[in-house]
Amino acid sequence: MNHPLCQIVWNPNHEIFAIGSFSLRYYSLCWVIGLALAYIVVRKLYLNQRIKEELFEPLPFYCFFGILIGARLGHCLFYEPTFYLAHPLEMILPFRETASGWKFIGYQGLASHGGTLGLMIALWLYVRKTKVNILRVLDNIAIATPITACFIRLGNLMNSEIVGKPTDLPWGFIFAQNGEEFARHPAQLYEALAYLIFFIIGYFIYKRYPQRAGTGFFFGYCLATIFTFRFFVEFCKEIQVNFESQMTLNMGQWLSVPFIILGIACMIGGPWLKRFQN
Repeated sequence: MNHPLCQIVWNPNHEIFAIGSFSLRYYSLCWVIGLALAYIVVRKLYLNQRIKEELFEPLPFYCFFGILIGARLGHCLFYEPTFYLAHPLEMILPFRETASGWKFIGYQGLASHGGTLGLMIALWLYVRKTKVNILRVLDNIAIATPITACFIRLGNLMNSEIVGKPTDLPWGFIFAQNGEEFARHPAQLYEALAYLIFFIIGYFIYKRYPQRAGTGFFFGYCLATIFTFRFFVEFCKEIQVNFESQMTLNMGQWLSVPFIILGIACMIGGPWLKRFQN
């Protein structure tokens, strides 16, 4: 397939540097930047809302491990259960068993839906420990979440993974490291830009209506916007695993639906949310 209008040949080196079997990848760096920005934003929100510093201190620990564990288990169990149930150690260790022994590969399989579930569980544990109102915690985290999601998708772009379907559009990317000579939708970039916009809008709403923090509105806004966009962008993505080819909607779309429903319900509010509010 020939696409003369497509000029973007995407061929970055995945690694920033390597020392022996250890390498620092752009994907990992994007994750770190995304989490660091979320840390800065949430800390600022806590200070703005006069929540004690000691109540904020354990929050990054809960969030980091909740997201990482949830995203990893989500990928293994939602997308490749046959392989990982037969190799359970590779679910939790960043190594792959090869013919020449164990090789460090990092956590290359991470699912956003699993990361969201893992974060929710981690925040529930955090709230049990600190007694901070759960909707206030969820709202503060939700305001910052889109900026982290933005950098995670930029990491996917640097890895030339989660690619889009072939396209004739002039901004198509030719993912040279995948051995391709035709252009695809840069679906990762679509998501990254959308999440950046969602972050800017959400933060603007907070600055305009700070009293909404603690009502569940921002938590709902985050879920509804991110997963609605995720649902529709999947139509221009290639399937990630073979069994999705037999599905009317792919796994990412089916997993997005309950998050969209929950998000809209939280934005609308109602008596069911009242007992959780400040």
